[in-house]
Amino acid sequence: MQPNASAGGFLSPKQIKAIDQTARRILKHIGVCISDPEMWDILEAAGARVNRSKSRVYFEKKWLDRYLALAPRHFTLYSRNGNNDVHLGSGNVYFSNGGRVFRILDMSTGGYRLTMLRDVAHTAALVDRLDHIDLYIISCQAHDLDAQNYHLNDFYYAFNHTFKHVMGGCDTLDGVKQMFSLASFLAGGEEYFKAKPFVSVITNSVSPLTMDTEALRILKFCCLHGIPATCAPAPISGATAPATLAGTLAQTHAEALAGVALAQAFAPGAKVLYGAVPSTIDLRNMEYTLGSTETALLNASIVQIAKHFNLPVYASGGVTEAKRPDIQAGCEKTFSNLTVALNGADLIHLAAGMLDSGNSISYEQYVIDDEIIGMVQRMVRGIQIDPDTLAFDVIKKVGPGGNFVLEDHTVTHMMDEFFYPNLGIRSNFDIWEQQKRPSMLSRANDRVKTILQDGQEGLLDQNLLVEIKKKFPGIISL
Repeated sequence: MQPNASAGGFLSPKQIKAIDQTARRILKHIGVCISDPEMWDILEAAGARVNRSKSRVYFEKKWLDRYLALAPRHFTLYSRNGNNDVHLGSGNVYFSNGGRVFRILDMSTGGYRLTMLRDVAHTAALVDRLDHIDLYIISCQAHDLDAQNYHLNDFYYAFNHTFKHVMGGCDTLDGVKQMFSLASFLAGGEEYFKAKPFVSVITNSVSPLTMDTEALRILKFCCLHGIPATCAPAPISGATAPATLAGTLAQTHAEALAGVALAQAFAPGAKVLYGAVPSTIDLRNMEYTLGSTETALLNASIVQIAKHFNLPVYASGGVTEAKRPDIQAGCEKTFSNLTVALNGADLIHLAAGMLDSGNSISYEQYVIDDEIIGMVQRMVRGIQIDPDTLAFDVIKKVGPGGNFVLEDHTVTHMMDEFFYPNLGIRSNFDIWEQQKRPSMLSRANDRVKTILQDGQEGLLDQNLLVEIKKKFPGIISL
């Protein structure tokens, strides 16, 4: 069977054009359901066609193209210390963990439990210390928090345990306002935060073709206040999208384009990611399958489509159906992370820590996934070819029958040419036996204990902590 993919991706230019044309037909003739009269007013004033009786907004080609052209093709998700800035649209591939799960695999007991606020602090501390995870997404639902100050607390504990950029979903407009007030205080004022925003927000459309009112209000607030955002559709092929992958891609693209255009209608030039989280369901038993091969294929393809329009794109990889850090998890995570990364995603979210089809996390899985991501990054980097790396001079010097171990050329390149695992076993059998047969999982468990022990105190200055808790009395202590 001949492969269908073009060189450099799964979709040919002709196929991308067909998907884009179908998505535009969807937006023009079917439209998007928006039920908020305030949004109707805003969009009509911006020139969109609104049918109020049907709660539909239609995206004509000229209108859509005008607002898509306003979206920035590159922008930065800043870290607080400047050491881990994420430059979207630069051609680099960045990785993050995933968020808002309800359960965690507790390796100390071997069972699952509900996630708590301390798990936000712990996962933020892990991401801060893991080299290959570039930013932190609020990882889980804190079941020990009241709704009133939910986002104030989870963003606070994220900020206190990582200097890396923090991204998170906000359920309510009040929640995103809490986060913005706290972030601006940490930055020294709103103007300083807007200059280098170190936090961003995930919003989601509702597939098929629906924009929730609260999500739109959150997106609008973010756009007006300089907070980078994504409005990421998450259609499920065979359930909330067509069973054909092509149909799912067309619908996903339509929903993602609508999110980008709406952001620009709210605030021209707003920093918005083309977001997409397409996935599948096992239609034999109706089980959600975020770790399926087709999910990897969909996400890699949606990256190609977004890149065709030079839009920074947020897609998904590193997901699995496995319930434990096991062989299945390793296979599925590596495959999807590599597939999406090689297609050039700007940001791959869900790439670390996730189990159970995105419903659970594991501290140990964070550490294992950091190693998987390191290997994927090495693959993405490829092979550098220049006169020095082609090594003619050193080959001539060593000559037939020699060896290269002690050559300066070897010493020069030994650290930048190879990926060296921290968890993988590379010792011979006898040494492995002497070391009491370590595994990647046992080494990951040791690494988790070390990081969490070192990170107990948090990163924020003690005097600043006192000021924060005076200004934000809704913050609770762990």
